[in-house]
Amino acid sequence: MTATHTATKPAKKLNIKTIRFKIKRQDGPETQAYWNEFDVPYKPNLNVIGCLNWIAANPRTVSGQDVTPVTWECSCLEEICGACTMVINGRVRQSCSALVDEVITPEGEITLEPMSKFPVVRDLMVNRQRMFDALRRIKGWVPIDGTYALGAGPRESQEQQDLRYRLSKCMTCGCCLEACPQYGPSQEFIGPQAIGQTLYFNMHETGKRLKDQRLNVMEESGGISDCGNAQNCVKVCPKEVPLTDAIGAIGRQTTVHAIKTFFTGKK
Repeated sequence: MTATHTATKPAKKLNIKTIRFKIKRQDGPETQAYWNEFDVPYKPNLNVIGCLNWIAANPRTVSGQDVTPVTWECSCLEEICGACTMVINGRVRQSCSALVDEVITPEGEITLEPMSKFPVVRDLMVNRQRMFDALRRIKGWVPIDGTYALGAGPRESQEQQDLRYRLSKCMTCGCCLEACPQYGPSQEFIGPQAIGQTLYFNMHETGKRLKDQRLNVMEESGGISDCGNAQNCVKVCPKEVPLTDAIGAIGRQTTVHAIKTFFTGKK
């Protein structure tokens, strides 16, 4: 497998003592949003999660007001779980891998907001259940093909292995959906994340047993035809999942499936 490396820009040399965090907050799903500002002592190589931990331990605004600690979600702290997604200085990304030295503005500020495409639970934490519902809808699993040894499985080309590995890196973080203009609370589009996983499971030799059922979903309202091909998704994906390739492949599979269904009457 050929490894791909993303060039990282050198960290800024900052001559500051504190970082000003402007955080959009919300006390609950039905309450009005408001802003708090916090100053965090600067140290080199800090990430945004580290700063949020400092704010949680010292929840006092720059005006001297004691407030409730900011709520956010995280788990692995190494860009694997996808839980800590938020909008940082206007760009959706993982807050565990967002280094202060790289994202801070020339004014020494960092703005944090929750993703806008999902319901806010509290502060920076959102409810991503719709993403997991989409995986259930496309049957994002491999059906069992027996509980006994069946011998060696079918051989797979290196090219297929490489593509499926890249698709498998999706961590259901929501970055692609936040960037997608066709995806939103009032829009039906299933989104690039589910389309990428449809291709992943359709390529699996056992998983493809459910291929027709997945493509039926892609034919429905909110399926592949709702994609506007903005390609924002692939630009923000932290794992460089080939989402536009997957959208093209599933578009072709869905077309073939629709023609087959038309002539056979079988879904």
